[in-house]
Amino acid sequence: MLTSCLLYTVVGYLSGSIMFAVWLAKLRGRDVRAVGDKNPGAINAYKAAGPAIGTAALLLDFLKGALPVAAAILVAGLEGWWLVPVIIAPVVGHAFPVFQRFRGGKAIDVTFGVWAGVTIWEVPTVMGAAMAVGMLVLRFKEDAKSMLLGMIVLVPFVAVRYRSLPMTAAALLCASLVVWRHRRELAPR
Repeated sequence: MLTSCLLYTVVGYLSGSIMFAVWLAKLRGRDVRAVGDKNPGAINAYKAAGPAIGTAALLLDFLKGALPVAAAILVAGLEGWWLVPVIIAPVVGHAFPVFQRFRGGKAIDVTFGVWAGVTIWEVPTVMGAAMAVGMLVLRFKEDAKSMLLGMIVLVPFVAVRYRSLPMTAAALLCASLVVWRHRRELAPR
């Protein structure tokens, strides 16, 4: 189990470190870090290089989280505490990518991906619904507040639904990292 855990954690981190938004936008001669909030993510890829590049970046960021985690579960049979570093690795890789001198993104798409790798549709749907409530019902003007609501809902949902301390710990670590990466947008003004 230790060897599989280490292997999938390294693969997950390296997968997370691939900044698809940056690379895809470069195909169009654009720099995603020159638009919007300067974040190397899918939204800025959309702003810098158009909807096709933005959509491709979003899908690839999702998959770089989902695939290593799903493979660790389905191929290696990892579960419990062995799975926690594998879940966290793509999120850490996106936030601190080795291929971009550890200057990465905010890790929302990859977080949706890792939880799809674990639960298929359930956790990403709950996070997305919470974020939609923030935008559409509560009418949060800042996207970061809707993201915060999604991350706040993630942890108790996983704790209650799965009744697993390792999965709850993984949810708390993912949520904490994503919220920390949004700290500037969430700071009082």
